Amino acid sequence: MHPTLLILAAGMGNRYGSLKQLDAMGPNGETVLDYSVYDAIKAGFAKVVFVIRKDFASTFQATIGNKFEEHIEVDYAFQELSDLPAGFSLPKNRKNPWGTAHAVRAARKLIHTPFAVINADDFYGRDAFIKIAEYFNQSQDAPELRTCMIGYQLANTLSHHGSVNRGLCTVYNGILQTVEEHTEIATGASSTILGTNLKKVPITIEPDVTVSMNFWGFTPAIFASIEALFCEFLERQIQSSQAECYIPSIIDTLIRSDQTECTVIKTSGTWFGVTYPEDKPLVQACIKQLVAAGEYPTLLA
Repeated sequence: MHPTLLILAAGMGNRYGSLKQLDAMGPNGETVLDYSVYDAIKAGFAKVVFVIRKDFASTFQATIGNKFEEHIEVDYAFQELSDLPAGFSLPKNRKNPWGTAHAVRAARKLIHTPFAVINADDFYGRDAFIKIAEYFNQSQDAPELRTCMIGYQLANTLSHHGSVNRGLCTVYNGILQTVEEHTEIATGASSTILGTNLKKVPITIEPDVTVSMNFWGFTPAIFASIEALFCEFLERQIQSSQAECYIPSIIDTLIRSDQTECTVIKTSGTWFGVTYPEDKPLVQACIKQLVAAGEYPTLLA
């Protein structure tokens, strides 16, 4: 089976100040996710599903989706606050999205093959797409609930202009042991990297720790696990106006309960991303260099 690419593009862009999913980064107005779809097509992916919000669906389709329809199957899933499991109702005070696990869940009726999950505003490099496609091809006889992750070093994923969120990982013999979402990660005094764990406790973090950049590989069996664990999350947190259910937390729970083994895939590809407006010039410069080196055409079509 040719894999599917699931792109999480429903984010609000609160820190960026606009819909960075649609912001021009390439020499001819290409977005970061344009390059991700291009790399996925080159790696053998047969379908792309965009998780978006309904309020900018027409703009997104005209700007992004339509340009790829001749090259890959394109579909759309909508992340809506009211899309909750049976037995749960949307609280009146809830305004923010429910998190990346809820975003992946939005595509549960559209994906029937192994699939990769990425963020719309992160540039992962073609090698990452090739490596994860090879993993899918080589693991077809593996257990149904199999997972993998593209891993990067924390120090290579920070912004010079503010804090970021990352899933911090412990890895042994190429297998993910634990992953925990951390927030407010930034370089402090004396180049020390500081962050906050999910218990809201400030910690110091080593620069070479492996982190998840939300580039995951799953089979459709993951949707049943997400549903069950999202229900548990809602039972505890549904009245919180800010709590979110993260994919790293889902994977960590599945690992700790021996329901899955997650392979960490090393990549030689280049990662860079846009969290703040000040990050944009660096991303544009990196893409310009890759185009000049012949890694990408001057005009993506």
